[in-house]
Amino acid sequence: MSRTKLAFYALAATLSAGAASAADKVIFQLDWLPGGDKAPIYVCIHEGFCSEAGLEVEIASGRGSTDAISRLAAASSDIGVSDIGALMAARANEGVKVTAVMSLFNKGPHAFYVAKGGSIASVADVKGKTIATSPFTSSNVYLPLVLKDAGIDMADVKLIKADPGALGPMLMTGNADGIIAWMTDLTRYSNQGKEAGKEIIALPWSAAGLELYSASLIASDGFLAKRPQVAARFVTAYKKSVEFAKDNPEKAAAAVTAIVPELSSEDVQGSLKDTLPLIFNEVTEKDGLGVFETARLAETWHRVSEAQGIDPVKLDPETMVNRTFAATE
Repeated sequence: MSRTKLAFYALAATLSAGAASAADKVIFQLDWLPGGDKAPIYVCIHEGFCSEAGLEVEIASGRGSTDAISRLAAASSDIGVSDIGALMAARANEGVKVTAVMSLFNKGPHAFYVAKGGSIASVADVKGKTIATSPFTSSNVYLPLVLKDAGIDMADVKLIKADPGALGPMLMTGNADGIIAWMTDLTRYSNQGKEAGKEIIALPWSAAGLELYSASLIASDGFLAKRPQVAARFVTAYKKSVEFAKDNPEKAAAAVTAIVPELSSEDVQGSLKDTLPLIFNEVTEKDGLGVFETARLAETWHRVSEAQGIDPVKLDPETMVNRTFAATE
């Protein structure tokens, strides 16, 4: 081999190594455990959308929206997922330096689950019934509003706080007339019902008038200010991953289990199938994917401030969103 070719290959190897090391590192913050509802970030990594955007992404585990927001505010993570209601409350009460850059769930995931043919067929039937819920779910915050809209006082419902893993068995055995859970778990509870010889149905609170944004892509203000081009490339790649998950749910589920092999493929596919209607629906058709529409954002804050007893003047919701990044193509 000639010296010229050797020099060429050496240069090519150097450039290749340089290109590989030039990828911008991003820490993505989950708000809960991995699963089908978190598929887009796994798609972004596994299908190569993140690397094509020049990004090396690390996923950080989370324990709820409050935890995710705290980590982003502390800049231990760059960008991630959280309930926008929790971010609104944190901005109003603590002034956290975190901003929402893209809507994911344009409908709230909260719902009552009941057995078909039982004593509850609508939200209005909850009055006088025993309802079980997890002590940590954000749904508890909105429960008084849903009941109020239905003309029911909280005192008219017997609410039992139980471990999340116990909710399904309580419903199947009749120890609770209904449970509170997210629409992202519809397949899981339906399967539990089949094993118990029951048909489980969900009564989504969005259908009862609780119109609000929920899970959203949020980012550290420092990340957005110091590395805006990286943030823009990430949001574009993430948005592409969301659309890929809709068009290729089996591949999206495979992306999750490829990175988190201890998860059941069936559970991941079920959760993803239940999640997609919260992202793609009539609201998406009207406003577009990832959009924060002004009136719906204001209504979300109205509901959050009412549910949490926060003076609504403490926050202008327009100040805690940045639509620039999701609009970047």
